[in-house]
Amino acid sequence: MPSPVIPARHRVSLWRDGDFRRLWVGQTASQFGAQAGQVTLPLIAVVALNAGAAQLGVLRAVQQAPILLFSLFVGVWVDRRRSRTVMVLADLGRAAALAAIPITYLLGMLGTPALLVVAFLVGVLTVAFDVAYQASLVRLVERDQLAQGNSALEGSRSAAQVGGPALGGAMVSLLSAPIAIVVSAFFFTLSFLTIRRIRRPEPIPQHAEPPTRVLRQIHEGLRLVVGDTSLRAVGLASGIFQFSFAALMTVYLLFLPRTLHLSGAAVGLALAAMGPGALAGSLLSAGLPGRFGHGVVLVSSAALADGVMLCVPALHGSTAVTISLLMTINFVFGVFSQIVDVTVMAVRQAITPMRIQGRVVATINFVGMGLTPLGSLLGGYLAGEWGLRTSLLLTAVGVSLSPLFMALSPLARLGRTLPPAHQATGLEEPGAPGLRGSRGRRRPAGTPGSGPGGPRVRRGPLRSRGRRLR
Repeated sequence: MPSPVIPARHRVSLWRDGDFRRLWVGQTASQFGAQAGQVTLPLIAVVALNAGAAQLGVLRAVQQAPILLFSLFVGVWVDRRRSRTVMVLADLGRAAALAAIPITYLLGMLGTPALLVVAFLVGVLTVAFDVAYQASLVRLVERDQLAQGNSALEGSRSAAQVGGPALGGAMVSLLSAPIAIVVSAFFFTLSFLTIRRIRRPEPIPQHAEPPTRVLRQIHEGLRLVVGDTSLRAVGLASGIFQFSFAALMTVYLLFLPRTLHLSGAAVGLALAAMGPGALAGSLLSAGLPGRFGHGVVLVSSAALADGVMLCVPALHGSTAVTISLLMTINFVFGVFSQIVDVTVMAVRQAITPMRIQGRVVATINFVGMGLTPLGSLLGGYLAGEWGLRTSLLLTAVGVSLSPLFMALSPLARLGRTLPPAHQATGLEEPGAPGLRGSRGRRRPAGTPGSGPGGPRVRRGPLRSRGRRLR
């Protein structure tokens, strides 16, 4: 006999749930490690190894290449395994890989090849953690608790965006850049120790059919994303953004220390300003879609977040005024970028059947972020050929094309409420009314073989910024 469903109003707050608190603490620590590493790893190349624009582009491309190479396979893997196991192993691996940097530095063996190897390994494990993390919440809490859970986890990511870059930049200023990377290794270790203490059994989604070949399972995720107009638009908009943003960040990380002559601490402080903005965006995102509509919120927020980056190339000097303006730009970017993140995550989670959550996340990551290695290489090439200021302006214009595409896509027409999975995707959970037949044609409820009574959006941080869709 199935367990009675507890009404939402009678459920205990997630903050009184020890397992959710462990997930929240572990994910927060992991985000701090990732955010600090976004500052320290490139600064190791620029400061310690004196890397040029092309070399920095190659480094970022190597770190992002696993998204293109492994996302789809990781999605299949996560859908058939416990996501928390994947998360703890990924963070343990990232801690070990980053710990190798100060060791090789102290032994006098650190060079560009070693840094590239570490960057690639960290990239592979980040893909695994990101896909598993987005599937883990759905398996831990009830559907009507997703909004509260996402808000809490996104709020912690916002806090990491405040403290991570600032801490990473400060450590680079106080210590040598290769030693400063130990901060990220510490946070990944803390995440490993915390998430592994979650006691609640994690259900692995049941599949109506025996395990199929990996390529067939990948095709199922691709078919859902391509077949659903909202998910397809999210993937394409994400691809436009991620390609351009990867190029922009490659130039940006050179522009701040070499054109504006900012110190490592100032770079970290400027990037950390995204955090308070993201925290404000998390608070605003809870009510805005229900009031103005998901489509209006997505398009307008993306336009404001991306448009403000056009102001960066106009800055000059390393005065307090310049740093303040950089922080203001990044704060505004953080506010509206976070609103996009939370809204898109709600769209993806609401319209994706649980049994295929991992593959949909991986597919959107693949489509959205698969071009980032090429974007990083393009940014390095533009910076070397056209100069940092001109290249920064061109890449900022490219980033602004993403909200333009969204405005012309079905995303702009999303209303105040989202349709349930079986209406939005046509790929229902097993036993749902209207299950597809063996030839892919929908069988009405109650017909023979139809069952009783009737089978990203990662916009996302980025992880250059941690953003899921974007």
